[in-house]
Amino acid sequence: MLIFGIVLAIVLILVVWFIGAYNSLVSRKKRVENAWSQIDVQLKRRHDLIPNLVNAVKGYMKFEKETLEAVINARAKAVAGGSIDDRIKAEGELSGALSRLLAVFERYPELKSNQQVSQLMEELTSTENRITYARQFYNDTTMKYNTSIEIFPTNIVARIFGFKAFPFFEAAATEKETPKVDLSF
Repeated sequence: MLIFGIVLAIVLILVVWFIGAYNSLVSRKKRVENAWSQIDVQLKRRHDLIPNLVNAVKGYMKFEKETLEAVINARAKAVAGGSIDDRIKAEGELSGALSRLLAVFERYPELKSNQQVSQLMEELTSTENRITYARQFYNDTTMKYNTSIEIFPTNIVARIFGFKAFPFFEAAATEKETPKVDLSF
């Protein structure tokens, strides 16, 4: 009878641990999904701002048609959606195209003094800052989740229920380049 009680206690402890591990993994997965949705909200805001900005600068930037088309095409790819991996890649391309557009602004002093363009640029800069914060939060929650599905013994529960790792949001190659500053006048 004592052995049966010990075996029953061990089984109960394992069941309670198994349920706790499963619930912990589900909770962390939901946090990652929530973090991604926060990025999505900011990306939607950026996607909505870009057409207004492009329309506002078209008249000024007659000779920068290639840059504007790159921004429009990158936005279209980003809006098209797809998996998280596809969206991360598309958003990286869009960030690179926007960086090139912002660099071109410096060549047009009359454009910088336009109130509508200035307001759109401020909103875009604010949105970029929010996206950066949301990306950091997403990567933090993703790291915790990915770690929990890889460490022992929760990796057993993760494998049984098919928990998959989420990709990290990494800066695009164009964002990693050192900006070129030309102070020659």
